[in-house]
Amino acid sequence: MKNFYVSSAAQRVNQEIHASFVVSAASQRERKGGGAYLAMTLTDRTGSMEGRMWKPTPETLQWFRANCYVAAKGRIEAYNGTYQICVEELQQLEIQAIDIADYQRVSRYNEDLLWQKLVAYVDGFSNPHLQALVRCFLDDPELSAAFRQAPAAKSLHHAWIRGLLEHVVFLLRLCEIVAPHYKDDVDADLLMTGAILHDIGKVRELAWERSFTYTTEGQLLGHITIGIGMVREKAAALPGFPDRLRILVEHLILSHHGRYEFGSPKLPMTPEAIIFSALDDLEAKMQNMRAEFAKAADSGRAADEVTEYSRSMERALLNSRIYLAGDPNAGSTASVKSSSASSEATDADEFAAAEKSESVEGEQTQEEAFDPGGATAVADSTTENALPTATSEEIITLFGAR
Repeated sequence: MKNFYVSSAAQRVNQEIHASFVVSAASQRERKGGGAYLAMTLTDRTGSMEGRMWKPTPETLQWFRANCYVAAKGRIEAYNGTYQICVEELQQLEIQAIDIADYQRVSRYNEDLLWQKLVAYVDGFSNPHLQALVRCFLDDPELSAAFRQAPAAKSLHHAWIRGLLEHVVFLLRLCEIVAPHYKDDVDADLLMTGAILHDIGKVRELAWERSFTYTTEGQLLGHITIGIGMVREKAAALPGFPDRLRILVEHLILSHHGRYEFGSPKLPMTPEAIIFSALDDLEAKMQNMRAEFAKAADSGRAADEVTEYSRSMERALLNSRIYLAGDPNAGSTASVKSSSASSEATDADEFAAAEKSESVEGEQTQEEAFDPGGATAVADSTTENALPTATSEEIITLFGAR
């Protein structure tokens, strides 16, 4: 088992460590005085940090590459407000010798139960064309296997195994809540189809076997273009699928980023597209906010203080629940959850039957897997752990009964 995680770098400055990582980025460079050195980004499930090996052996230069597992010996250093490791020795590790769970973050929610929830929403569609289209994806063995495992992003929101599936199910719950409020203007089945398929291209845009990275197809085309192609292919295989309905589904995919500057080829132009882009943005921002609160806690900042400026959110943030909970006269109903939530099950929701997955020591909270540039050690709010397993109480609160 790993004895050092990136999230604990701040406590190990100027200390020697012996630890294993997956190399998420690697390059060989020339020193000014001559000779080669290795630049690398070392990653585990709690974050990433930069590494430099100034005097690699000829043997190391031969095998060292991205996406390999390594055992590293080196010293943790503070540099420009971040942490890096000055590597003295590297040893390549065989995949049979490692536990992948030490290197990749995983959704806190049970895979099968998330999938059951998704299928239940599709089974409830009243539009047979949209139901058939979505089932073409869910019933495709290769696509469904990828859908169940893919992260929703390389970094930022839901950047963990099963993150895409989790993101989609959360969005479906939001659609279920919002659509009835605009029932005279919105086709609920179309809105939910957009929620399910808006990021479907990410199953081919991203690779996640060892570290999260972009495929060549993903770099050249992007998930929106890939997703449009996938929808057209599936719709073409369905006899009599209405062209106008296909166009509306494609518009939901093309416009879901909401604004041109956010990479959206089209602005939302239909009621469903306007609502969905807002819900998608909301869901992503709430995940980013949780990550910033966790990062602030890791840095030693008090939970009721404003965070540092967040580049992804373009602002500093404040956890209002904890802020109000600190004042008994504020009249807030906010409370800080205990580390052991109730395990009582409710038969009304299939999620309530979820068994907790095996967890490692310590409490855990959601946060981004690693910095998109790989230069900053971004960690979970606790030292060593992946996402916590959701309790029955949390699942019922999030998803309700269906």
